Amino acid sequence: MECTVSWTGAAGTRSGMGFVAETGSGHILNMDGAPDETKPENGGQNLAPRPMETVLAGTGGCTAYDVVLILKRGRHEVKGCSVKLTAERASVDPKVFTAINMHFTVTGKNIPATAVERAIAMSHDKYCSASIMLAKTAAITTSFDVIDA
Repeated sequence: MECTVSWTGAAGTRSGMGFVAETGSGHILNMDGAPDETKPENGGQNLAPRPMETVLAGTGGCTAYDVVLILKRGRHEVKGCSVKLTAERASVDPKVFTAINMHFTVTGKNIPATAVERAIAMSHDKYCSASIMLAKTAAITTSFDVIDA
């Protein structure tokens, strides 16, 4: 796996904190820093997600992928799955994630809560490399709702 991240600056200038990532699979992801009113040259323009937001989003994608796949392999009729991640970060550098809550909403026909609970546990204990990595610094908690549809 590889990824190339290049500094773009602000709107083609060489100031600001804009970056573009090109993934090994050929996809583009823009990132930007938060505006810094005290030193505008060190801040971003709020044009794209922050790098740490993309880490959190990637973790959500990783675990949701696992949950859907595990449920489908169990022959459950999954119609939807979302996960809302809420994170806290350390107040000093490096500002690692210290706590993350993942709330899953799984929609489907007659999916038992025990199956969803098991799929989430399997993702976090065995399959989701992103959440397993983040668990080295963050207390990860999970919760879920199952909606019959």
